[in-house]
Amino acid sequence: STSNPTSIAQKAAVEALRGAQDFIPVMVAEFNRRRAYMVEALNKIKGISCLMPVGAFYAFPNVSSYYGKSFKGKPVNSSFDLSSYLIEEANVALVPGGAFGDDRYIRLSYATSMDHIKKGLDRIEKALANLA
Repeated sequence: STSNPTSIAQKAAVEALRGAQDFIPVMVAEFNRRRAYMVEALNKIKGISCLMPVGAFYAFPNVSSYYGKSFKGKPVNSSFDLSSYLIEEANVALVPGGAFGDDRYIRLSYATSMDHIKKGLDRIEKALANLA
């Protein structure tokens, strides 16, 4: 067995670095647009606060104001509970912030289409409004 990248992956990486780079400014602008939209939309949802991320393609909003609430008798007391609730009720997959050392947050990716981002955030907002 080996613990190194396969030779095919190594050759693909070399070609990616040596190949045309003209798409990079276009993708950087697109990711900036998605990031700005996601952060603005998250901050409009009651009970969520989100700083503008400066690296990668994730937003890390604070959702702890929803802890202590419940849905159909099931309590939400952590980022793990909230993530489970949102996948079940809003059909949105995200990652609990507790997996990254801060349970007050969840992690959302904006490395998808703007349409998916808008639909996902709409579903999150509706699902959060159902917590009591």
